[in-house]
Amino acid sequence: MSLSDPLGDMLTRIRNGQKAGKATIVSPASKVRASVLDVLKREGYIRGYQQSDGEAGGIEFRIELKYHEGHPVIREISRVFNGLGISILSTPRGVMSDNEARAANVGGEVLCRVF
Repeated sequence: MSLSDPLGDMLTRIRNGQKAGKATIVSPASKVRASVLDVLKREGYIRGYQQSDGEAGGIEFRIELKYHEGHPVIREISRVFNGLGISILSTPRGVMSDNEARAANVGGEVLCRVF
């Protein structure tokens, strides 16, 4: 299946999984998705993720969602949104959080924001 917005698809899977109270969700794998998941893990928004072979023969990620006192740690996750939280950027030095990009003095494209 071809997706027009693979990153948006993964963010929607995370959002829907947390609304349903799931411990883990599955998403097709890609380098950009892995980079975004690395930032989410470093910043404490997910427990982690593992790569595995999918049922349809492709590679997928099993993403471990994180909760605090029964509530999702991620209150909102979307491609673009103004407000608090972190932004995940694609920079010339790789995918990193907005704080990391400021510290490295690099700019880039905002991939998504996490609240």
